[in-house]
Amino acid sequence: MSTTAPTAPASGAGPAARTPAGLPGVLPLSLVRAGVELRQFWRERDAVVFVFAYPILMLAIFATVFGGQDQGTEVAEIGFAQYFLPGMVATGVVLTSFQSLAISIAVERDDGTLRRLRATPLPSSAYFGGKVLLTLATSVVQTALLLAVAALVYDVPMPSDAGRWATFAWVFVLGTATGTVCGVAFSSLPRSGRSASAVVTPVVLVLQFVSGVFFAFFALPAWMQTLASVFPLKWIAQGMRSVFLPADMAALETSGSWQHLATAGVLAVWLIVGLVVGVRTFRWRRRDDG
Repeated sequence: MSTTAPTAPASGAGPAARTPAGLPGVLPLSLVRAGVELRQFWRERDAVVFVFAYPILMLAIFATVFGGQDQGTEVAEIGFAQYFLPGMVATGVVLTSFQSLAISIAVERDDGTLRRLRATPLPSSAYFGGKVLLTLATSVVQTALLLAVAALVYDVPMPSDAGRWATFAWVFVLGTATGTVCGVAFSSLPRSGRSASAVVTPVVLVLQFVSGVFFAFFALPAWMQTLASVFPLKWIAQGMRSVFLPADMAALETSGSWQHLATAGVLAVWLIVGLVVGVRTFRWRRRDDG
């Protein structure tokens, strides 16, 4: 029978849930674990290229393709690169947090890494802390590169007032946190590491298409806008649009405003749901590894 953490003392959850005597605290151990995670990440050259290059490539492709099509005069007036930039920032956050974690944790469970870590004195909180720090570090670098390319190559104007950057900061942090906990929770769904990508990737692709990442959100059918409003990606993208687009573009949103309070509320709800589901369903062993 598979075990869950931290509610299964028989699997060693008790010792792993707290720092044993003589070991550093959870934060130092999380930093050490983050260092291990980062070194492993940089060794996966293909993953590094994908994480950092994907949003930039998608911005270039969609800005070029849709630049010659009718997506609305409002979008044409500000430039297609500027309009699609918020969606690329949002999808980068979701890819780095939700998708990458859901797949990598499923693989680590399948190859026995999680089972071996569970047998060590490392607290489970330090393991998850390392994952959080890895996600935050890669998300920051990925987003910085994307913004630099947008500004230098496509002449996308960056916000000039502190208020917009403050909005960017809380949407980025809350969106990354939400994607991270949801990725941890979702990692228990794939039955094996081999099937993880096939289970997780389609979910992200569908959300990208309905959340205004690849198309102007106001041009999508009403039912699709309603469906997207249930999930975090739409709200992260909308929050980022409020940062990088002119204030009068808020009139194109469903409610005619940027809905910052609703953005924070929906992301907070998903953060809590992800935490609850993750705590109750996370498995350290494969389903067939009793």
